[in-house]
Amino acid sequence: MELSFSALCLLGCLGSVLGFGVDPSLQIDVLSELPLGDPLTGALQVQGLHNGSKAFFFQGTSRNVKASPEKAELFFQKLRNKHEFTILVSLKQARLNSGVIFSIHHLDHRYLELESSGHRNEIRLHYRSGTHRSHTEVFPYILADDKWHRLSLAISASHLILHVDCNKIYERVVEKPYMDLPVGTAFWLGQRNSAHGYFKGIMQDVQLLVMPQGYISQCPDLNRTCPTCNDFHGLVQKIMELQDILAKTSAKLSRAEQRMTRLDQCYCERTCTMKGATYREFESWTDGCKNCTCMNGTIQCEALVCPISDCPPNSAPAYVDGKCCKECQPICVFEGKTYFEGERETIHSNSGDCILFECKDYKMQRVVKSNCPALSCPESQQISLSNSCCKVCKGHNFCSEGHKCLENSFCKNLEEKAVCSCRDGFRALREDNAYCEDELCAEVICTPAARSTSQDVDECAEGRHYCRENTMCVNTPGSFMCICKTGYIRIDDYSCTEHDECLTNQHNCDENALCFNTVGGHNCICKPGYTGNGTVCKAFCKDGCRNGGACIASNVCACPQGFTGASCETDIDECATGRHGCANDTICFNLDGGYDCRCPHGKNCTGDCVHEGKIKHNGQIWVLENDRCSVCSCQTGYVMCRRMVCDCENPTVDLFCCPECDPRLSSQCLHQNGEILYNSGDTWVQNCQQCRCLQGEVDCWPLPCPETECEFSVLPENECCPHCVTDPCQADTIRNDITKTCLDETNVVRFTGSSWIKHGTECTLCQCKNGHVCCSVDPQCLQEL
Repeated sequence: MELSFSALCLLGCLGSVLGFGVDPSLQIDVLSELPLGDPLTGALQVQGLHNGSKAFFFQGTSRNVKASPEKAELFFQKLRNKHEFTILVSLKQARLNSGVIFSIHHLDHRYLELESSGHRNEIRLHYRSGTHRSHTEVFPYILADDKWHRLSLAISASHLILHVDCNKIYERVVEKPYMDLPVGTAFWLGQRNSAHGYFKGIMQDVQLLVMPQGYISQCPDLNRTCPTCNDFHGLVQKIMELQDILAKTSAKLSRAEQRMTRLDQCYCERTCTMKGATYREFESWTDGCKNCTCMNGTIQCEALVCPISDCPPNSAPAYVDGKCCKECQPICVFEGKTYFEGERETIHSNSGDCILFECKDYKMQRVVKSNCPALSCPESQQISLSNSCCKVCKGHNFCSEGHKCLENSFCKNLEEKAVCSCRDGFRALREDNAYCEDELCAEVICTPAARSTSQDVDECAEGRHYCRENTMCVNTPGSFMCICKTGYIRIDDYSCTEHDECLTNQHNCDENALCFNTVGGHNCICKPGYTGNGTVCKAFCKDGCRNGGACIASNVCACPQGFTGASCETDIDECATGRHGCANDTICFNLDGGYDCRCPHGKNCTGDCVHEGKIKHNGQIWVLENDRCSVCSCQTGYVMCRRMVCDCENPTVDLFCCPECDPRLSSQCLHQNGEILYNSGDTWVQNCQQCRCLQGEVDCWPLPCPETECEFSVLPENECCPHCVTDPCQADTIRNDITKTCLDETNVVRFTGSSWIKHGTECTLCQCKNGHVCCSVDPQCLQEL
């Protein structure tokens, strides 16, 4: 009896697999419906994963694989207003290719688009929700590896399941896709449009099934209800593997707890970094004409107060190179004038000869006359100088001969010499304008109004002033003045214009942040992979860096020597793996986070290294076999490796390792607007997405937004990230709490999230938002009355 029941179970399972079919009215077989196979279309028929259907090779960028309007409308008749469907495709994508598998979009609105990024190793689903917002779901997975994969993406209302090669990879709850496709919506295959998102590789069995759990047609074994012997043995093997992993993890956790105990004894303090130098907490230093101090991790500076110089005889205070304040310098007195060390003066004799003197060792000493260079200008355009016997032409560039203009100052040529001048928005800290600082307040310029000895007239209050846009009128005794509003700069005495701090680089954004100019100011947003408030951005690693590792870029940990892994969680057994630098005549002993090479008793040890089973002599340099972009060297028994430095001036630079050095037109990318060209390696931001050009291909991914830990939030128009709000009626995103209820106008209890038409009205819609009643009038409803 038991045998017959097992047999019946097996037959039932086989029947469910072999008998599975799909109603043709619910199926869209894309490859069979589009006119493919002609090389001119950019898709050539080739051998696929199997012989049951046609496969096509997509290559190049001169192609337009797009469904005709009539064929697209037949597709959309099956998809329109449906919320349960499955996307199926078998593909073999070229390495590093970032391409669109298919795209359903109308103008700039992507209703459904499936994309595979080989640059960031991601699968992306772009769609629109019922609130008419664009959404992107990102699934970290490597498809672009030049190997065959079967991909299935099943969507059932707000439930989404991703299978790759019949393995469930991700299962998520998302907003319900909006599939009310308007007339004129386009269907593209293997590209986003005629300029971007070209998929490179082979595709087969591209299907859209208007049904949930359509992945069973691609992987029938997922529908089995009876386990087999292989299933049982595989489960036992997995349990044994998990037990082994658990034992190793427990041992590592124990070692980590011991290390954490030792770390409790460490003392950490904040530091400050300025111009490449690092300063400790409360440490002070001089920067130009400012005294700076590191306080609580931030730099605080104030103007330097110079002491009064009391110089000995034969010396006087003067500026010296690299110092802000004057210091006592030797002087010479010559014909009633005072000269500092090194200064020169010319004297013309009765015969007209020029004699040059120089202040040296407290005396004006004669300088041997040298030959003057020939001038290219007529004598009428020649100018005599007070510190040289050689004339120069009018317009001579004295600044090119060297100048002493330093912080926020630039060199300016005069007729006979060069002087320093402060840049716009800065004021002088010294009388020679060599050091300048930001102006603390706007320059006040009074109008030439008559000063009256009688009672002052308030021109601002009476409107008798000339202050124009972007200014504020301030009354003064007998007159008035116009002051620029915050974020604006002066045009003249009476008007100001907007100041683009981002363009003039006068913003306070971190170097790892993006600056966005606004009216009267600017906003700072940290770049992807960094977190902070925009003025301070730090690299963000999702799982943290362990064992002393440092987060140096987005999800990139710099591991200390002896550890590896995405989070530096794995200790490297250099002795067992052969990744140590011990020579053949030494013995390797593994240590926690490193290793030790010990010499046998009575033997001499060399500085040679062993790398990947080969002897490398001390001082030898080589390129890794499995990574041609990394260079290693042997240094007294230790192997040191680093990434190759990109020198674009070198004509033999490896473009694979340094794509930013590729000058070819084929490596450039076209901006989404079709007007701007980018070189390989360039990045930019477009429509709340971070984009990058790599070897002629554009890859874009959503800008990361900080998590909003608040009850109510709103996404303002033309912004990328939501903001917290206190008014629930302004919020468009709510963290619903089912324990909170509302009482409507008739004292009926309404649960959170419920909506109703207000009693006694026809066009007033109310909604319960976490205990708050929010009502609004529908204008369209009023028009229909």
